[in-house]
Amino acid sequence: MRRYWELGELKIFCGNSNPVLSSKISEILQIPLGKIKVGRFADGEIDVKILENVRGADCYIIQSTCSPVNENLMELLVMIDAFKRASAGRIIAVMPYFGYARADRKAEPRVPISAKLVANLLTVAGADRVITIDLHAPQIQGFFDIPVDNLYARPVFLEYINGMDLSNAVVVSPDIGSVDRARSFAKRLDLGLVIVDKRRPKPNMAEVFNIIGKVEGMDCLIFDDMIDTAGTLTSVCDAIKKAGAKKITAFATHGVFSRDAIDKINNSDISEVVVTDTIPFDYSKSSKIKAITVAKLLAESIKRNHLRESISQLFD
Repeated sequence: MRRYWELGELKIFCGNSNPVLSSKISEILQIPLGKIKVGRFADGEIDVKILENVRGADCYIIQSTCSPVNENLMELLVMIDAFKRASAGRIIAVMPYFGYARADRKAEPRVPISAKLVANLLTVAGADRVITIDLHAPQIQGFFDIPVDNLYARPVFLEYINGMDLSNAVVVSPDIGSVDRARSFAKRLDLGLVIVDKRRPKPNMAEVFNIIGKVEGMDCLIFDDMIDTAGTLTSVCDAIKKAGAKKITAFATHGVFSRDAIDKINNSDISEVVVTDTIPFDYSKSSKIKAITVAKLLAESIKRNHLRESISQLFD
């Protein structure tokens, strides 16, 4: 029986956004990272050159569009174009973190739908498929005219939570938009669900108005898709702490950690913040923040996609 990478050319490349995660995926698949130069011209323009033959191969480009967002997004677009012009068989953009996802609708007049624009850019550049993790809004998949595999970090978190004492725990949804995610965790952990009614008067600012459910004397597990400035997280933490919550543990797929997010977390009553490594971060900045890897999840998804096997079965 032939090994899966012998069934056809499978090549993995990465940009500059997350080389550590890319190396982990490469190691799990036992496929070396492809040779590519992603540099800059003297004026800052992106310079890409593929240093090996990719004709007819399935090429997976691993690149999170995290900070610096525009640099990393442009890198990905230029790399995709290079692979298209090098006659790659299929070009799959593996985006552990999909940036611009929060602008997914016209929430007010005269604003863009940036997530749709990014979807168009990736498609026009030449991507045949996108693999990502925990899109901020699931409907973004509908913005694409190419297939999108939206993976869930849930199995990775559940494996971590498996070693925790949940005898006095409850799941907390930090806002109405996260209820489905929180309910999914609550169901699988056989725990109660608490919902925080939050308002956002302006971007990156949150105000808590009401807590639906009981948190007094409970260990609270907060689940969200991302932590940006940590305004929502810390305001929710303050509110449930005042309501009598004991230990507070937060889980988020994407640790964006913009502005003074680390200071807010360090000065809060949160015991631990668990994020995945979709976005690189210097975890020495906070003893409260812990990272778990999604390398195995992404590697298995790449393998299954290459073999034309079901990816959804990973989450059954």
